[in-house]
Amino acid sequence: MSSDPLIKVRGLGKRYDMFAKPFDRLVQLIADPVRRGLRMAPMQHSKEVWALRNVSFDVPRGEALGVMGRNGSGKSTMLQMLCGTLTPTEGEVDVRGRIAALLELGAGFNPEFTGRENVFLNGRLLGLEQSQIEARFDDICAFADIGQYVDEPTKTYSSGMFVRLAFAVATSVDADVLVVDEALAVGDARFQARCMKRIRAIQDDGASVLFVSHDVAAVRTLCQRALWLDRGVMKELGPVLQVSSRYMEAIFADDPDALQVPVGAAADGDGVVAPLVDGDAGALDMPIEATVIPALAAAGREKPLAHWGQQIGLIHAVTMKNAAGRETELMEWGQHCRIGLVVTLPQDYSPDTFCVAFSIKDLRGHDIVVSSTADTDVILPSHWHPGKVVEIEFLFENGLVEGKYFLVAAAEKRVGPVVEYYEYIEGVRYFSVASSIRHFGIYQPKIEHQFKES
Repeated sequence: MSSDPLIKVRGLGKRYDMFAKPFDRLVQLIADPVRRGLRMAPMQHSKEVWALRNVSFDVPRGEALGVMGRNGSGKSTMLQMLCGTLTPTEGEVDVRGRIAALLELGAGFNPEFTGRENVFLNGRLLGLEQSQIEARFDDICAFADIGQYVDEPTKTYSSGMFVRLAFAVATSVDADVLVVDEALAVGDARFQARCMKRIRAIQDDGASVLFVSHDVAAVRTLCQRALWLDRGVMKELGPVLQVSSRYMEAIFADDPDALQVPVGAAADGDGVVAPLVDGDAGALDMPIEATVIPALAAAGREKPLAHWGQQIGLIHAVTMKNAAGRETELMEWGQHCRIGLVVTLPQDYSPDTFCVAFSIKDLRGHDIVVSSTADTDVILPSHWHPGKVVEIEFLFENGLVEGKYFLVAAAEKRVGPVVEYYEYIEGVRYFSVASSIRHFGIYQPKIEHQFKES
């Protein structure tokens, strides 16, 4: 597959003139040409606001680029300029081939038209011939899954029905570039899975994909690289795991309230047994200012992928040991393993709310194993107190298939359904798994087979 970029962006920028009152706009519209004709400098009646400035990147054929950023960072403005619906103030945009875009929910749909009429209208707008739309109509309806409502006015559709039909039409086009801007946010899990599969198929056929989403997991699943926009400027461009982790770190660093998340979002994955070990040995009673995370120092890494929290410095060390109790960076499938966290108990420590967690992720950043001391019936030792340095070990049988993974370590405060992070370190250790047996999937526990005859 050719690596020639289908999308080239150089120094892209968009400026808006903000006027205090409508009359100022009229004055500037009339006075500026006159002053230029008299060779006089124009008077400024407006305030310049740059929605986007100095953004440059390429998207090769067959690559999916994720675009991330908070609301107001310039994501939609950039996509509109790429699609030709907005004129840049500065810079250059070169997009080769046909573009299929979902910039807004049902953009281009006439609410008075039926779904069927909108399919044909949008198909023609996207460059399909009438015969091509007719040939693809059944497939579009099957993907949209709206049944008899295809012959009802789209103004009667729910948001989910609307976006399913819009997505089905946009992806039915033989596009060279597919642009998706938060269009999947209103869909249910089944629809999102089908959309991801369709986008991957389009990408495999050689199209370039620009995927905008606040869902970091979705961006990591679909994209190879990510672009992070912040207040209209390009903050970072690079591998999706690295950029998405830095983006999440910045969100939590700038917004303390974001450190509180629902339990389901913070601990979504497979549970494992989590025995507790009292690590109150003299060697552990050390000031946190004098400690480092050994795994990071040994690897020569100044920073993990992401590191945030309300009390950074509580986690002293993270260990990985095999069944023999030796430190290792190579785990065997089916082997008993230990992951240990050396932690200073926070000043507001309470055994009812404090917990320690770890997760194992693949190199795309997907959680495979997640466990917390709050997920078990184990009771924290009664003599633990604020400032005490303890070690918590998680013991489990390794069911990860052969591959490379990394660890996340966290010290948490759980109050009801909410998790607050004292400290969260993503990418604290990297390791590999080896196996003498070929497995499929991503996680394979030991399974007993029984054979019976009726």
